[in-house]
Amino acid sequence: MAADARGRPVRCRLTAGHRHDAPQALPLLEGLAPAYLVADRGYDSDPLVAARGTCAVIPPRRKRHHPRAYHAARYAQRHPVERLFSRLKQFRRVATRYDKLDRHFLAFIHLAATVLWLRDC
Repeated sequence: MAADARGRPVRCRLTAGHRHDAPQALPLLEGLAPAYLVADRGYDSDPLVAARGTCAVIPPRRKRHHPRAYHAARYAQRHPVERLFSRLKQFRRVATRYDKLDRHFLAFIHLAATVLWLRDC
């Protein structure tokens, strides 16, 4: 999920439960021009860090041979995105994944995201 600086959802892609989300990050960012890309350590990959001239604020993985520097103070400001996920999980249907079909689950995520946008207005 991509979010803006205020923690509001901008885009969402659904992946399989047994797959990692990092390969979907580049297609998710397509067409967006963020000044900073703030992500967790799991998204530390060379193609994502060098994506379209954005300043990546991603801490390096511990097993990286050549760790790169990152802005720790800016990384600490990722709490709006973390709050977004916790607000989405307040919808019981999202947290427990009652829906069997992917399209139904994604439709409810879109509905929940719309509610979150309306609350922030």
